[in-house]
Parts: sequence; C-alpha cells; structure tokens
Amino acid sequence: MTAIKLCLSCEKEIEGRSDKKFCDPYCKSAYHYKKSQEETPKLYKRIQQQLKLNRKILKAYNKAGKATVRAEVLLAEGFNSNFFTHYWKNTKGDTYLFAFEYGFLKRIENGKGKFVLILWQEYMDKSKKSS
Repeated sequence: MTAIKLCLSCEKEIEGRSDKKFCDPYCKSAYHYKKSQEETPKLYKRIQQQLKLNRKILKAYNKAGKATVRAEVLLAEGFNSNFFTHYWKNTKGDTYLFAFEYGFLKRIENGKGKFVLILWQEYMDKSKKSS
C-alpha cells in the first residue's frame, strides 16, 4: 500500500508518478514564487540592518562634523565598510563613502588603519547647480 502524496502548494492529492510533488504546473509555479518572496527580503533586510548600524556607529563617533577614528574601534562595534548608500569624490581625488548622511574614508597612517569621518554637506550634491 502506498502513502497518499499531497501537493506542496494546494495540498490536494497527487495522481501520477511516485516522485511528483505538485498537482499541476500552476501549483509548482505558485509554490516557487511564494518561496522566493519569503527568501528575497532576508537579503534586503540584512543590507538595510547593516546600513542602519553603519550610520549609527558613524553618528556616534562624528559629533563635530569631522573626526578621525582608528579602524579597529569602528570594526569592533560592527561597522562594515562594504555597505554604503552613495559616494562623493573631493577635489583631491579622495572618494568618501556614505551611510546616508555620514561619510567615511579609510586611510593608513603610520601603518595603522583609520577612518576619516565627515558629514554630508549641501555643496557635495552635484545635481544642485549654483546660479
């Protein structure tokens, strides 16, 4: 006697091959679509959480609008420089990465990693032309 197999999507009884998992192509498609919808937000949520954490850390260490902090201090707090929202290049060619309005630039000084922290300023927005 064989066990009754149910469709993974609609839970109706499946007829046919013993290895069949869905009752029809619609159920197969619906099941995989629902599964992808449940998994995809995890990636977005993880990215958003890291961006928010980066912003919180940068804000905590940049009270005056510009600061220099040892890299290991920020990294110990959970800062990850691979996550940023946008960038700005200054006239010297330095590229600052930003977590929303808080920017950072990684530097090596005296063999030690440091981050130069800045705050987004209106003049950095190239889309706004001065008249």
